[in-house]
Amino acid sequence: MESVLYWNPVVNEAAVVAKQDKFGGSTPCAFVCLESAGLDCSVPSEKDIMEFCRKRLPHFLAPKTVVFTEELPKTSTVQKFVLREIAVSMG
Repeated sequence: MESVLYWNPVVNEAAVVAKQDKFGGSTPCAFVCLESAGLDCSVPSEKDIMEFCRKRLPHFLAPKTVVFTEELPKTSTVQKFVLREIAVSMG
């Protein structure tokens, strides 16, 4: 999933974690850092990123939630446990 997000030219960094849904299952939640906006680059919406992924992934793998962030929490690698905590706090 993350590799598909990186295919988008406006995505600088991305990480995907599981987010619990109201049915007891989980859905993909993408955390995305955007490239610095250039003069001819428009800022995508959550819907734009989800649609980009839906065109390239099976529907069940496409993120159902997209969170834009300035940077991903990391040491030498992305700290996905921190992102999972954020996803849980979002409800």
